[in-house]
Amino acid sequence: MIEVKGLHKSFGGEHILRGIDFKFDTGKTNLVIGQSGSGKSVLMKCMLGLFTPDKGTIVYDGQAYSSFSDEQKRNLRQKMGMLFQGGALFDSMTVEENVMFPLRMFTKKKKTELKDRVYEVLERVNLQDSGKKYPEEISGGMQKRVAIARAIVNRPKYLFCDEPNSGLDPHTATVIDRLIHELTVEYDITTVVITHDMNSLLEIGEKIAFLKDGVLAWKGDKSKIFKTDDETVTDFVYSSDLFKKVREAQQQGL
Repeated sequence: MIEVKGLHKSFGGEHILRGIDFKFDTGKTNLVIGQSGSGKSVLMKCMLGLFTPDKGTIVYDGQAYSSFSDEQKRNLRQKMGMLFQGGALFDSMTVEENVMFPLRMFTKKKKTELKDRVYEVLERVNLQDSGKKYPEEISGGMQKRVAIARAIVNRPKYLFCDEPNSGLDPHTATVIDRLIHELTVEYDITTVVITHDMNSLLEIGEKIAFLKDGVLAWKGDKSKIFKTDDETVTDFVYSSDLFKKVREAQQQGL
């Protein structure tokens, strides 16, 4: 579990995060939603240790980050997996080499052991036959699955996903959503997903934090978000034609 308590962060006099309080549960997909500029990315970067909050506390499984020694912070980073928005694969490396990259950084195992682990996770994302290919030789959805394999190869306790469905068609996006959820449950990971994709909310929104102007404006799950009367939330959720139709159907009792 990750808990943020009273988190504040400013840049150049601009107050980005304004007292965020939220618990990110282990074994669940925790979604952070909100408009651009609402503070989602800053919140994630604080949780990753890339930004230092001006005020407040981030607690990892009962221990405050501010109390960590340098060695504990390094150990914590090794327990974090990151799925970047664009996948961020190395074009000059094969799929196998991309997935192996974090293992080479953080472990001292023999190459045969590293390779065994690489193909273990590639098989888990159904890419065991693509290890020798380069990113340009596989589809966008396959690239995203490679990025997921790389993010989990070190058996992380915490998985951070930044817009994991960016650039994907709806079907492939659903496949990625479900894979992230399956891995979260299977490995009992604390997963944090930043997303604008309301289909992701429907698929895997087990716990949702809605940010607006740096404030936690609403929290709940995917069933409750469609029942709220909070106009700030409903204006955001029902901004797409698809969700307008969902709302109309609910109002008509369909």
